[in-house]
Amino acid sequence: MAENGTLEPEEWELWDLWMRAQRLLTRELDRGLQHDCGISKAEFSVLVTLWQAPGREMRVCELSDSLDWEKSRVSHQLTRMENRGFVTRTPQGADGRRAGIGLTAEGRRTVQSAIRVHADNIRRYFFDSLTPQQTEAFRSWSGQLIDRVEP
Repeated sequence: MAENGTLEPEEWELWDLWMRAQRLLTRELDRGLQHDCGISKAEFSVLVTLWQAPGREMRVCELSDSLDWEKSRVSHQLTRMENRGFVTRTPQGADGRRAGIGLTAEGRRTVQSAIRVHADNIRRYFFDSLTPQQTEAFRSWSGQLIDRVEP
């Protein structure tokens, strides 16, 4: 067993292999969204989050919290997506002062198509190569990691 602050060569090898696999998977999934749907991963994240929200809209601060993005990043992303016709700003609350964001008809069409494309690519690049035992081991390990790291 390695002492604190070090890893065995086999551990470094596994870590490097996992990091490379993650990068390649992310790259291919991002390429699929861009090539097949004409949207970025960031746009997909916003669209899916709004798609899952009640009424297909939410307050901008809720969107920011849900995505774990800085408010300035959300604001810039929403401006670009509004210009593309995917989202529209909506009044929230009785006085209409809280900023909301909702999906347009184009945004709904785009997210429905992107969800299908993305799911197909996830299946092709991730699930199709896993045995049921590997799937369960990956699920278990992922849950353990989340429990250790997430506050």
